Amino acid sequence: MNAVTFANSFTGFVNDITDWLNDISSNWWFLAVILVIAFLDSIIPIVPSETAVIVGGVAAGTGNQALLLVIAAGALGAFLGDNAAYMIGDLMSHRIRLQAEKRPSWQTRIDWATTKIRERGGLLLITARFIPGGRTVLTVSSGITHQPRAWFAGWVAVATTLWATYAALLGYLGGKTFEDNHTKAFLLAFAAAISATVLIELGRHLWARRGASADA
Repeated sequence: MNAVTFANSFTGFVNDITDWLNDISSNWWFLAVILVIAFLDSIIPIVPSETAVIVGGVAAGTGNQALLLVIAAGALGAFLGDNAAYMIGDLMSHRIRLQAEKRPSWQTRIDWATTKIRERGGLLLITARFIPGGRTVLTVSSGITHQPRAWFAGWVAVATTLWATYAALLGYLGGKTFEDNHTKAFLLAFAAAISATVLIELGRHLWARRGASADA
């Protein structure tokens, strides 16, 4: 297979995928799909919730969904999922604390998590929401360390709303920019999402280094 043939085959594959995404995202029930995926991603951090919300945003940009409903579905699913992760941590806390009595290193980590969450918990919950995997660790840890439930729910409501709005707007802008070319709309939205994730990870890394230097 020469380069031209490969390029044509790859382009056709991408077009098929984006056409399929466009077809399913145009259905009313795709909002329920967004909600379920956002819920599951809060507990099992390998489920692509950002992708689902971005796809919904693209559908809104092309006029096939309502942007506010896409945001609401993503935010509600994530909010319920984060609270479920908190409950899992709360249920696990007794067993973990029993183990911590036998393993001093565990107790040290619990004490550290408790202190950090109380010092910067609200900001941590917001920033962690944009870090796949990080949000699950923090929400479960909030349950393990018995953070006040109302305080947790309030900050999670803010975090999930900001997250869903950000992801949906990325898709919406792509859909609006290339309303007549769904392939370009999806590619633009996903490229923007990847770039934003890289910037967030870079900022988190630099902040962590700064914090480590301050502790030292």
